[in-house]
Amino acid sequence: MPAPLESVPPPQDRDGAGSGLGELCVLMKLGEIVLKGSNRKLFERRLHNNIRNSVRDLGQIRLSQRGSGVIIVRRPGASDVEVARIAERMADVMGVVWVHLVRRVDKDLDTITDVAVRSMADLQGSFAVRARRRDKRFAMTSSELAGHLGSRIVEAYGYPVRLKRPDHTLYVEVDKDEAFVFTDGTPGQGGLPAGMSGRGLVLMSGGIDSPVAAHRMIRRGLKVDFLHFSGMPFTGPESIYKAYSLVRQLDRFQVGSRLFVIPFGKAQQQLKSSGAERLQIVAQRRLMLRTAEALADDLGAECLVTGDALGQVSSQTMANITALDDAVDLPILRPLIGMDKTEIMDQARRIGTLAISELPDEDCCTMLTPRQVETAAKIGDLRQIDRRLDADELAEHLLTTAQVHKPSFLGEAAPARVRAAGA
Repeated sequence: MPAPLESVPPPQDRDGAGSGLGELCVLMKLGEIVLKGSNRKLFERRLHNNIRNSVRDLGQIRLSQRGSGVIIVRRPGASDVEVARIAERMADVMGVVWVHLVRRVDKDLDTITDVAVRSMADLQGSFAVRARRRDKRFAMTSSELAGHLGSRIVEAYGYPVRLKRPDHTLYVEVDKDEAFVFTDGTPGQGGLPAGMSGRGLVLMSGGIDSPVAAHRMIRRGLKVDFLHFSGMPFTGPESIYKAYSLVRQLDRFQVGSRLFVIPFGKAQQQLKSSGAERLQIVAQRRLMLRTAEALADDLGAECLVTGDALGQVSSQTMANITALDDAVDLPILRPLIGMDKTEIMDQARRIGTLAISELPDEDCCTMLTPRQVETAAKIGDLRQIDRRLDADELAEHLLTTAQVHKPSFLGEAAPARVRAAGA
């Protein structure tokens, strides 16, 4: 997070008052939420709760809604460094479009001018001033205030004014009881508050795709849990470590994530013994989906989420995707379905999961893979395999072996071996 006003000397006391710059706090701009109608308050209430949860390890905060689509987060008495840490967390909260570190000052023209001019010291290049008065009783209009501040900055430093694509932008927003002065901010996640669209269960491999799929669905308001199938007892725990690290990284965006791990190696061995042959991969994915559906029922999840992208691998042809949908009644969401690998990797890099996904491991998907994989599986053939295995009973048995972890980015962790319904 780039720190606005970084050219200004640090305040003499913890809230900035000693420097005359006012209190440093966090201003957030909302996006899609402001378009909601009569249920907008529900979205805002969920967002406020998510904001508080995301910084619960950083101390008590004060949160207030200002006008249309603006939230202010304060922590009186905190140092500038502590407030900057809160701003970093806010950039990961779904529903927030922009995050700014701002100076909260008296709604007085001389005070606003003094802080605005001092905030632009020691910069290089062109600048522009964007002013907005939410309180229409303020003596100057927005354009008059911008012109006034711009002229004072030119007098003080001689910077050139450039209204289009300036090197630096100074923002001033005048509210009912105060004003906020700040420079450039950081883009947020956008989307909807996590949990506003219900619950989902993500089938989490150790690869690149499924974490990106999870992020995209959290951004659309789902609160998700995660299910990982390991190759144990025939592989080591490396894939579990990767899944744990990936979920911990994704927990930044929703807080309170749970990871369920099921050893799948023996079930794969049963599938191989059943004569699945070329259908092995699709048949085992159907079994995974059945197990995931049983877990989702215990958790109250309303959908399953996978990282499938059409045509990316042999199991993700249109025919095979249709055969997978046949295995369960719950809807299967595939947010990456129309993306190519380069797009998915770019998003994985942006959300911080790519480096983790690229770590070496041996998961269940690499085990017992047939030399040739069926690209146009027939649903009737797969149902026969399900009957030979008694797939529903096997899925219930697999669920009893689930182990749940809580990989919190806040540093909390609570592993326990439990039946899913007791998680």
